[in-house]
Amino acid sequence: MSLSSLTTDPVTPTPRGSVPRGTYQVRTFGCQMNVHDSERLTGLLEDSGYVAAPPEADARHGEVDVIVFNTCAVRENADNKLYGTLGGLRPGKNANPGMQIAVGGCLAQKDRAAIVERAPWVDVVFGTHNIGSLPVLLDRARHNSEAQVEILESLEVFPSTLPTRRESVYAAWVSISVGCNNTCTFCIVPSLRGTEKDRRPGEILAEVRDVVDSGANEVTLLGQNVNSYGVEFGDRGAFAKLLRSCGEIDGLERVRFTSPHPAMFTDDVIDAMAETPNVMPQLHMPLQSGSDDVLRRMKRSYRGRKFLGILDKVRARIPEAAITTDIIVGFPGETEEDFQRTLDVVESSRFSSAFTFQYSIRPGTPAATMEDQIPKEVVQERYERLIALQDRIAYEENQKLEGSVVEVLVAEGEGERDDVTQRLSGRARDHRLVHLSLPGDLPGTERPRPGDLVTATVTRAAPHYLIADSALAAAPGATPTTEQFSVRRTRSGDAWEAGVEGMEAGSACGTGYGGAAAGGPVVLGMPSLPRG
Repeated sequence: MSLSSLTTDPVTPTPRGSVPRGTYQVRTFGCQMNVHDSERLTGLLEDSGYVAAPPEADARHGEVDVIVFNTCAVRENADNKLYGTLGGLRPGKNANPGMQIAVGGCLAQKDRAAIVERAPWVDVVFGTHNIGSLPVLLDRARHNSEAQVEILESLEVFPSTLPTRRESVYAAWVSISVGCNNTCTFCIVPSLRGTEKDRRPGEILAEVRDVVDSGANEVTLLGQNVNSYGVEFGDRGAFAKLLRSCGEIDGLERVRFTSPHPAMFTDDVIDAMAETPNVMPQLHMPLQSGSDDVLRRMKRSYRGRKFLGILDKVRARIPEAAITTDIIVGFPGETEEDFQRTLDVVESSRFSSAFTFQYSIRPGTPAATMEDQIPKEVVQERYERLIALQDRIAYEENQKLEGSVVEVLVAEGEGERDDVTQRLSGRARDHRLVHLSLPGDLPGTERPRPGDLVTATVTRAAPHYLIADSALAAAPGATPTTEQFSVRRTRSGDAWEAGVEGMEAGSACGTGYGGAAAGGPVVLGMPSLPRG
């Protein structure tokens, strides 16, 4: 095994356009940042001459030449899941000795050489700061017949400069920063992804224009803490300015962002959201706990009153906004009174949905060694109460939308039962999931494609989604009204259709999701210059 400081044999990867080097799969665990990093990894592999493995290829049987795991260290039992999965690949390695296994991401940054010690059949380990090294490390491992471990302590190349194989042609992630300057005691991200590094606004906007030119009509601006964007280059109003600038990009219909931090969320961002038509009426605002005492122990520099004040301001300017959140149950020292305060804040906040987590120890975080760890059975009971409350609230809020008209961006792979129900699925402007029916006599040539926009009326609500069966209300043989069902075919739908028609049978983008039939184009992350 070679550590990065000891590897001296330079190997240049095969350039794109040469004879295919083999097949690949990329499997992703974790957050949106991991998903976006996987788009970079697939772009790098394809730029180096690898091709996506067929969807039915099974790495456990050696049917894939390169399999990459992009890991998370935040999720519970992330290491057990990874090592269990790696153990299942030993037969595949025996069946195909040339198969290479690479492990990257946050868990790789944390565990480093220990991964190869526990799973010596792994060929490459790389960290969060050097995903661009993957093709060279694969070649070096093959050339040297020795595992390669390369973990950098700081970012050398911003990921946006790397080739990208986007998972979707109609919706794109665009990273505005990497890393985080906060010190939340439950979070290991800052130690694995480093301090915040901000991209320049011109680079971000050029990439947004580039993905729009490639067919995207929705962009999500991505960062560990998006509303601190600009601190590195001395402009605390940079994020609000960035949102307004996105509003000036032709063809960009929907702008979203994730995730902000309540302590740094300012009125200028709310104003930009309200005054920029293509910024969607949706906000993800992590609460974590409703107890001020727990927030202090978490080192979250806001309190419940400030949090609720932010929501009041957002709803005053954007009444239709849907607000989602993150909540941790059972943080060390959380009393029943603390938990009740969380329930009270949730009741007041009226979240449209919430990502709820049972606290579990993350080695390397300050909270891992705190006293008064909460027994598992107590955490579970509180968690169930929180889920029941939030499900009730979400259902009540969704019921208020029955009879309302929604514009849905048709998506691919959103509805797990779409084949059974014969519905399509997608997201409304406020990001609620909508399942919608098509008119029974709609010709196949007029069927909405992923990336197209459908207008329909909500006919029924559920806690986690809306049903829009209004197309079925039209009289037999009659054309539905615009509000019952209408389709606006878009450039994004055209791009999706062109991608499907241009793909070889059985090919996929290889990210491991199985739902991206068309996949996105491979583009250089270094964006082109603004047009005209």
